[in-house]
Amino acid sequence: MSVCAQFDDTGQSAINNSQILLPVTPNGFPSDTINYWSLEDSVFTIRNIYILGNKVTRRVIMLRELPFQEGDSVNVKDLPRLFTEAQTRLLNLSLFSRSVKDFSIQVLDVEGAFMDIAISVKERWYLLPAPHLKPVDRSMSDWLFNNKAQISRLDYGIKLSYNNVSGNNDKLRFNFITGYTKQLQLSYSRPYIDSQLKWGINLSLSLGKTHEVNTGTLMNNKPDFIGGGSSKYLRNFFKGAVELTYRPKFYTVHTFGLGYQTLRVGDTVLKRNPNFFRKDVTSVKYPEVYYKLVYRNLDNISYPTKGYAAELFASKIGFNSKMNVWHFTTKGIGYWHLGNPKTFYSISALGSLKLPQKQPFYNSQLLGYGDLTMSGYEYYVIDGSAGGLIKSTLAKQIANFSINPPIFKKRLASLIPLKIYGKVFSNTGYAHNPQPWATSLNNRMLYGWGVGLDIFTDYDFTLRLEFSFNHLGESRFYSEKKTIF
Repeated sequence: MSVCAQFDDTGQSAINNSQILLPVTPNGFPSDTINYWSLEDSVFTIRNIYILGNKVTRRVIMLRELPFQEGDSVNVKDLPRLFTEAQTRLLNLSLFSRSVKDFSIQVLDVEGAFMDIAISVKERWYLLPAPHLKPVDRSMSDWLFNNKAQISRLDYGIKLSYNNVSGNNDKLRFNFITGYTKQLQLSYSRPYIDSQLKWGINLSLSLGKTHEVNTGTLMNNKPDFIGGGSSKYLRNFFKGAVELTYRPKFYTVHTFGLGYQTLRVGDTVLKRNPNFFRKDVTSVKYPEVYYKLVYRNLDNISYPTKGYAAELFASKIGFNSKMNVWHFTTKGIGYWHLGNPKTFYSISALGSLKLPQKQPFYNSQLLGYGDLTMSGYEYYVIDGSAGGLIKSTLAKQIANFSINPPIFKKRLASLIPLKIYGKVFSNTGYAHNPQPWATSLNNRMLYGWGVGLDIFTDYDFTLRLEFSFNHLGESRFYSEKKTIF
């Protein structure tokens, strides 16, 4: 059997799946043409790699992720491992449906010493306009329980996400936000701008203004917000950045960035906290130079259950007496299956250091912000110039099903799978603050633990629901969108 296929500029084959994809064995061989066991120690040359279903995605972008290429010699016994590795890398591009019926890699044909391989994919929806409705608080739980779900504290607007704009896995983001906050965000990223597919570029721009400013942290470890009223904005900001990325192989990405920021606050902010900035000023303008190294070798980049990821970050923020910070962060996480892929254990560690250590409040936010949020202490903020946390989690899949919307059912049925994981977790953290305004949760070990659910959907969204406890004897419910860190 032999197959010839013509490709257009995207690499789309003119032959459809039903014409060339044959029933296969678990090892990826056509069951009606190949006796796999008789070929177990054989070596073949990959003659053709056929890709189907990539209506937008360029063929070269997909080939870049494969652990094999046309012309390579492969041992038959290595194919299951190579196919699994190729599937993981392609799906981690977040361009294709993860449904079993929408994705396949298999041997299409064997002729003499040559082998043809077929890859079939189903692309996601790439253009996703959506309404934006989000509280200005640090999390939905903070808005619900600490601020009584005040409608006035909501931002609303339009979010436009356009993935794979040119078929090169590039991403365009545009957010127009109004309500409690006025904000405009625009960004574009393209992973490859060179013929060798190693160098990329990211551009971002954001500007806006807010009625409210977090001027400091109270002694009960709660943010101290002050507002300017419905007609006065206490904070105006601008931020722009350009980044060059370098991905020499598969799992490691180097990012070299240059940014510029301006921030202006009202006089009432300094009256409330003279240590908000250095030098008793109400505005700062400063450049930032930074480097980031990211390593990710995960089975599912959106919700990993096996593999490793790490990140190192170093930046120099400002170069004068008003703004002068060296900032270093490190993150690492590992996932291991326990007995089967539906049960896994993970350990993560995150750390941050700012030098000089005596920084104004604006540069001292630590635990309770971003990735450095401790389970059991979600409603607290703990400032500091150095600190971190360690977290361990044991999780098991308890449900796996798909939602079939009555409208657009044919298009969406394979795009909205749901997986629910039950979990138990514990974490410990520390925040060092050498300033006299340190609080009771500074400079001591903190401990939290609890149980929860992770609800994972396609399109890289995971909702985290947790009921946690802390060393103060407090218990609380918390929910947020989850990231791998």
